[in-house]
Amino acid sequence: MSVGICRIAVTPMRAEASHRAEMVSQLLFGEACEILHEAGDWLQVRGLYDDYEGYVDVKALAIVGDNDDAAFDAFTADVCNLLIADDGPHILPLGTPVPSMARGFAMGKQLENNYVYEGEYFLPENVNVVETAHMFLNTPYLWGGKSSFGIDCSGFVQQVYKLHGVKLPRDAWQQAAHGEVLSFLEEGVAGDLVFFDNEEGKITHVGMLLEDRQIIHAHGKVRIDVLDHGGIFNRETKKHTHKLRFLRHISQ
Repeated sequence: MSVGICRIAVTPMRAEASHRAEMVSQLLFGEACEILHEAGDWLQVRGLYDDYEGYVDVKALAIVGDNDDAAFDAFTADVCNLLIADDGPHILPLGTPVPSMARGFAMGKQLENNYVYEGEYFLPENVNVVETAHMFLNTPYLWGGKSSFGIDCSGFVQQVYKLHGVKLPRDAWQQAAHGEVLSFLEEGVAGDLVFFDNEEGKITHVGMLLEDRQIIHAHGKVRIDVLDHGGIFNRETKKHTHKLRFLRHISQ
């Protein structure tokens, strides 16, 4: 199995081998992927963290062999603000996997660069998922995004829980199958996931429950709104924006 490691801060994963194609997800710096197929200047890949597939520009990846154990040691998500490399600084988003590289992973062999990390590598032990979720407040909404540079609803939830060592799939409908389902809004506690559906009953949105019947979610930006039995009530528009389906408790 050939493996690629993302060598820029964030790169799109697209539905087809074209810069004009829909962005379905992203790879962050240090994230590894299995290379499935070559298509000119594009590679069809499968992310090793969540098995999500898409096409990535070959220039965004460092290609390593299947015997390179370091390629499989770059999954733990931590906090890192700034990476200093031979080619200049890289601003890294929340959720960048850095531990193996911080221990001396020889990215220079593949990338022709030496790296020094500045900033915080690890979340403090006493930080909970709700506090981590607040770190993403006002992040712009971006379809297919999963970083603090731009994020969608399921990418937001996935990254927050990833920072706490809990693996969730990429899309909201996939996440809706994880955890313990709760029958009533009153059973929920801060940190539980809240799912919303459309008129056809398909799960289309997810957010995280906060105290006092509030929810933090990505809609236009990562924001906090009111949650009631009808769904999400937007204080600015004075309208419900999403219809409540159910809640799920995710064990940590």
